[in-house]
Amino acid sequence: MNSNLVQPYDTLRDSLLKRDRSLREKVVTLEEAASFLNDGALVGIGGSTLSRTPMAMIWQLIRAGRKNLSCARCIISTDGDLLIGSGAAGHIMSSWFAQGILWGLSKVMRHYIENGLVRYDEWSHMGMGMRFRAGGMGVPFLPMRSMLGSDVARIRPEVKEIDCPFTGEKLLLIPALNPDVALIHVQRCDAYGNAQMDGLQFMDMDLALAANRVILTTERIISNDQIRRAPDQTKIPFFCVDAVVEVPYGAMPHECYGVYEPAMQHLDAYVEQVNGDPIEGMRRYLDKYVYAPKSWNEFLALIGMEEVVHASRKGESIFDI
Repeated sequence: MNSNLVQPYDTLRDSLLKRDRSLREKVVTLEEAASFLNDGALVGIGGSTLSRTPMAMIWQLIRAGRKNLSCARCIISTDGDLLIGSGAAGHIMSSWFAQGILWGLSKVMRHYIENGLVRYDEWSHMGMGMRFRAGGMGVPFLPMRSMLGSDVARIRPEVKEIDCPFTGEKLLLIPALNPDVALIHVQRCDAYGNAQMDGLQFMDMDLALAANRVILTTERIISNDQIRRAPDQTKIPFFCVDAVVEVPYGAMPHECYGVYEPAMQHLDAYVEQVNGDPIEGMRRYLDKYVYAPKSWNEFLALIGMEEVVHASRKGESIFDI
């Protein structure tokens, strides 16, 4: 699939009409959810930087041997390292690709991109968000001023500069982005896919509307009665969602607001290892933490109970402030 191709409205509408939008239980395993993605799919990834990254789902896609994925995320972090280092992704679209604010640019990313081993399309933060928003609205593009006069606009052949027909001002038209599948991690949802998110929501609501299929991983599945007690907190409705996977600590070693903070010791060790040798260091990390564990719980055990508990205490402490 050409990930920059803007799909006609009739095509999007036909795809939407074919989806089963009924109120039904959608709980599956990580392994079953991975079967929703084919090689070469355009994948939208929820969260931002180290926040609410659907790491368990990414972990499972790598284990399942997916290849040639095009991955789009507003700000990508070590999840991008794993996707390109494993060979799962051959194309990244993002406004920022690093290992996190504390560690700076990734040598894994630099090796693969500077040597032409993967394609990297850089956008502004606003540009990525507007692409998902246009996709969610079902329109082919949205206008904005951000990126005008920047080198980011200059290197992006997909954008169009126009004179506003009403004011005569210069505007930039940003094409819609409609992923084949969106991967989104949330704090809680019901078995139907009604999802509630705490903290920053980033572009996840737009992403859920823009994608043709949505896989939710969640810290816990709660009853529909509990969802209905606070309907204003439901940010992603059931009719957008195709699969629900209950995965406690599903964003680890990244954070999930109000539940746990990042596993900093693990991330420090990871960065030191892969930056020391982007090829061999990544291979050893994947072998130990992705391919060897028989389950997500075994992966968490490798991080270590002490660090997981420490991250949980720090994450929950925000409610005591």
